Amino acid sequence: MQAKKRYLLVSVGAGLLFLFYLWGLEIGEFQQQQYQYHQFPQYPQYHQQEYPYYHQNQEVYQPQPLPQRSPSRPPRHWPESTQLLEPYLEGGEQEADTPQLHHQHTSPRERRAIRDNIYKNKRCRMETCFDFARCQSGFRVYIYPPQRGEEISETYQKILSSIEESRFHTTDPTQACIFILTVDTLDRDQLSLQYVKNVRLRIQSLPTWNDGRNHLIFNLYSGTWPDYTEDLGFEVGQAMLAKASAEMVNFRPKFDISIPLFSKDHPLKGGGIGYLTLNDTLPSRKYLLVFKGKRYLTGIGSETRNALHHIHNGEDIILLTTCKHGKDWERHKDSRCNRDNEEYSKFDYLELLHNSSFCLVPRGRRLGSFRFLEALQAACIPVILSNGWELPFSEVINWRKAAIIADERLLLQVPSITRSVGHDRILALRQQTQFLWDAYFSSVAKIVLTTLEIIQDRVEAHVSRNQLLWNSLPGGLYALPQYSSDPVQFPFYYASLDCTSQTSWDHLCSDTLITCKTPSQQFTAVIHTVTPLQSQISPVVKLIIAVAKSKFCAQIVVLWNCNKPLPPRNKWPSTSVPLTVIEGQTKTMSSRFFPHDVILTDAILSLDEDSVLSTNEVDFAFIVWQSFPERIVGYPARSHYWDNSRSRWGYTSKWTNDYSMVLTGAAFYHRYYHFLFTHYIPASLLTTVDRMANCEDILMNFLVSAVTKHPPIKVTQKKQYKETLMAQGSKSSRWADPDHFAQRQTCMNVFSHWLGFMPLVHSQMRLDPVLFRDQVSILRKKYRDIEKL
Repeated sequence: MQAKKRYLLVSVGAGLLFLFYLWGLEIGEFQQQQYQYHQFPQYPQYHQQEYPYYHQNQEVYQPQPLPQRSPSRPPRHWPESTQLLEPYLEGGEQEADTPQLHHQHTSPRERRAIRDNIYKNKRCRMETCFDFARCQSGFRVYIYPPQRGEEISETYQKILSSIEESRFHTTDPTQACIFILTVDTLDRDQLSLQYVKNVRLRIQSLPTWNDGRNHLIFNLYSGTWPDYTEDLGFEVGQAMLAKASAEMVNFRPKFDISIPLFSKDHPLKGGGIGYLTLNDTLPSRKYLLVFKGKRYLTGIGSETRNALHHIHNGEDIILLTTCKHGKDWERHKDSRCNRDNEEYSKFDYLELLHNSSFCLVPRGRRLGSFRFLEALQAACIPVILSNGWELPFSEVINWRKAAIIADERLLLQVPSITRSVGHDRILALRQQTQFLWDAYFSSVAKIVLTTLEIIQDRVEAHVSRNQLLWNSLPGGLYALPQYSSDPVQFPFYYASLDCTSQTSWDHLCSDTLITCKTPSQQFTAVIHTVTPLQSQISPVVKLIIAVAKSKFCAQIVVLWNCNKPLPPRNKWPSTSVPLTVIEGQTKTMSSRFFPHDVILTDAILSLDEDSVLSTNEVDFAFIVWQSFPERIVGYPARSHYWDNSRSRWGYTSKWTNDYSMVLTGAAFYHRYYHFLFTHYIPASLLTTVDRMANCEDILMNFLVSAVTKHPPIKVTQKKQYKETLMAQGSKSSRWADPDHFAQRQTCMNVFSHWLGFMPLVHSQMRLDPVLFRDQVSILRKKYRDIEKL
């Protein structure tokens, strides 16, 4: 009994001692806070007055905090900085780096309260917070007209312009599925010059706001010093949020969209090409892992960057940081600053990017980073250290195929992780970075269009793209699900869908069940006709007879775009294959590429009515197309060039040693390009083609080259295609029009402006039949008629 009493007294005594210990810690923390406020008695007012230009065009990082220190170990308080921090590279990354006390300025409960106030509808999903009835007339996007005195930043104007020039834009709000604000919500940092005031009142005054339902809000920067929460300064309500540096804890899956952080200099269209070229395929580079950037002595984002020196070896792992930013950096530097600054200046940032296999992408004040896009473009595999970051477009992009996603808490394991990646895997990862950069991130327009396409897939879930279409060439923006969600229906996947390589295809498809397929064994001839059918000796009749004799021809479709009445059936030649005549309703040049339901084969032979082709030529060109089903394969070739004297693109029909276009007056291509031409190209561009009655063939070449990044394929040379007819004085032919050539010069520049770059690729390859013009007996040659032409 006495022993039990003693044990009880000892337990009570130990409990009292523990309570006194905790009380002592609270007193110590209170005294430290008093000291801080004594040093900066009116700190918020001082900060706002001293930093009026703070946060301009910044990139700010915000990682998940590392595990907190033990309560028995009071946190170390670094000297406070009172100066504006300059960017470490001219014109480069701009980060908020102002005096920080602790990133625990707000308690977890206060942070949750802020989050709950911003995301009152944090359980929103498409099924609960989106009105699908608005999208019954199609996926259309409406931009509110700007209000009087509305100030829009350069970056937000790029976003609005991208939408206005897209095929989704509408000026009729009653037809809109999605609404876009003209109120600039990109920068919601209250200390930024780009911060727009009274956003809440402006938004709520909109006639169709409806608590944000069917609205899309873009944001790059949220929150402000010192905690950089996701506070936007207004309630998003039921609006979808396209946000950079999105935190998983606040992200509403399959409702919000995570977008990359990009600078104001990011191009509107086109964009820089990826660094990895066909001649740069070696998987190994000079360095294994690199990083160059500023570090912070205290505050959010300081833990990871301050620890990078532990894995820097100065040989193949180059992790450079500097605290030399701001006028008073020497007053607040730590023991490593001088050594870090000296080594920091020895290396060029771009040289490191382009000569390393992996690039570290650590978090900063916010989770997102300019480093992310810089690494993608440089074909440097991103190693992401930003716990809790919802990666850009993660709903559709499989980042495991392009990046290494590490844990901030396991920084010391990063070197061994990167060293364990084999050469084959490194090359595959680098190639995927180039694909993703070019497909979704190289311009503001691509970022915006990817955002809209993801939402469209949600709205039209029955025809949405699968993961394969998003993560394989040419990418989701060019694989329209309205055509098909089945990869076997597109011309891009035949090589992977080859039945002879099912093992590799199963690996590519993962858990997606897809059957193998080979290119079409037959074709449909589509003949565009604009002149009356005069007799049985008309060029179009001769053409029909020659094409019908091909053993690969499944059917012939005549598009009657002539202003004269459609001839009766007995005026057309009788053929061994079905002959269908379709009278065009609009009779425009662009209508020749309309995806008619009557076309059932994958392969289309596009022909002008005055084309001169033999059956042998048709058969040979089709055999070639089966090896290149994603390209245009045909006979008449043209080229483009840059005219320095006029600073514009030029068009030439001269016979040279290279070409970049194959005219669709006698060419094979996949029927998907009819659908893409009709539904992807903006209506304004098609109207331009129809008004000139010209350039539709050039536009098709632009489109296919933009998709494939490859030139067309020219088959056996034949000089009598158009030139013979013009020499014969075919006045009805548009090729005899003197304005025809000048219009085509103009088209080259209009089309390149639309894309933001020149997609055409020069080629010197021409494919001829085996034994073509060889000094052997004609009986040994398969396509004998070709040499007689």
